[in-house]
Amino acid sequence: MSDIDPHADAGPSPGAPAARAPAGKRRHVGWIAILLLILLVGGFFAWHQGLIGFGETAAATTASPPAPPSVVVSKPLQKQITEWDEYTGQFQAVDSVELRARVSGYLQAIHFEDGQIVHQGDLLFEIDPRPFQIALASAKAQLEQAHAAYDLAVAEMNRAAALRKSDFTSASTYDERVQQSRNAAASITVAQAAVDAAALDLEYTRITAPVTGRISAHTISVGNLVTGGSGEGTTLLTTIVSLDPIRLLFDVSEANLLSYQRAIAEGRLPSVRDGTVEVQAQLIDEQRWSLKGTIDFIDNQVDRTAGTIRVRALLPNPGMLITPGQFGRVRIPGSLPYDAMLIPEAAVVSDQARKIVMTVAEDGTVVPKIVRLGPNRGPDLRIIRDGLDADDRVIISGLLRARPGAKVTAEDGKIDLTDPEE
Repeated sequence: MSDIDPHADAGPSPGAPAARAPAGKRRHVGWIAILLLILLVGGFFAWHQGLIGFGETAAATTASPPAPPSVVVSKPLQKQITEWDEYTGQFQAVDSVELRARVSGYLQAIHFEDGQIVHQGDLLFEIDPRPFQIALASAKAQLEQAHAAYDLAVAEMNRAAALRKSDFTSASTYDERVQQSRNAAASITVAQAAVDAAALDLEYTRITAPVTGRISAHTISVGNLVTGGSGEGTTLLTTIVSLDPIRLLFDVSEANLLSYQRAIAEGRLPSVRDGTVEVQAQLIDEQRWSLKGTIDFIDNQVDRTAGTIRVRALLPNPGMLITPGQFGRVRIPGSLPYDAMLIPEAAVVSDQARKIVMTVAEDGTVVPKIVRLGPNRGPDLRIIRDGLDADDRVIISGLLRARPGAKVTAEDGKIDLTDPEE
């Protein structure tokens, strides 16, 4: 046999490639491992640099102080004003009349519509006049009889006087004739009074409006018997209330009354009893003081039960919008015009019994100031009596961020006066 293997040229044996394959794979895995190592080293350095940067940022943040809080400031608003004291009152008619008949009789006619405006002298009711016409005619006849009796008595007295001169009649007869003439004259006076009374009763059958105003509903219909007269039990026909002008009644406390009296005595207010003090009023649905009038009456004593005194104002009501019995607000001057400082009500802080306003100094420091308050002005402002200067910068917004002695960033604002009182 030959030494040459017959399969030598047939190709590699099945086991030969398996021996070379692990070497190629190891090279491939090696490259992958190197790449992963590079990535890990790069990530470590990036993470390390991030930690360094975060630490520097945190250190920088910790080192810089926070910015002062921001607040809005404004100087006090200065305006010439008059202080007003407000009260709640009730409107009342100047004239209020209950219409009742002065004579009795059957109602014959009604000459108005319920609730309409009537004018003084307008005919409202008619009572059947015929019985009164008869009574007037009878009284006039009696007057004529009295005149006739007087004429006879005078004639007899004149004849008796002539006979007395000739001594043809006695003195007693003459005296009787004189007295008869006097009685006849008196009878004329009585008869004339009866005529006047009958005429007046006839006039009373026509019931007219005594005042101008709004009339209520009639309480009795045509055909009913009306009981008249001046005593109790008379029939109420209707009522009339005047509307223009109209009164507003309100009560002033004893303390306010005393302050007004002292202000008048010192010349700081005009007298309220001379009818020259102007007042302003508004209805319950109004924001502006649309009504102007004057005080025309103050009661002469303080109510011991309520501790108040009744004051009355007279107001024009040309449109007859106001009805007696309505409620309204009235204000009267509590001072003469003067220059006042005003700040928002929200800028005032309460510290027990003290009132404090926060201001900002030029260096941004919050400086509290104790103030003395006056009355409100408008819906949001308050008058400052004392404690503030005209150049003080008052914190009007952001008050919760301000602390006494702390620094703030002040932004300029403005105090607006939306004043329905003007």
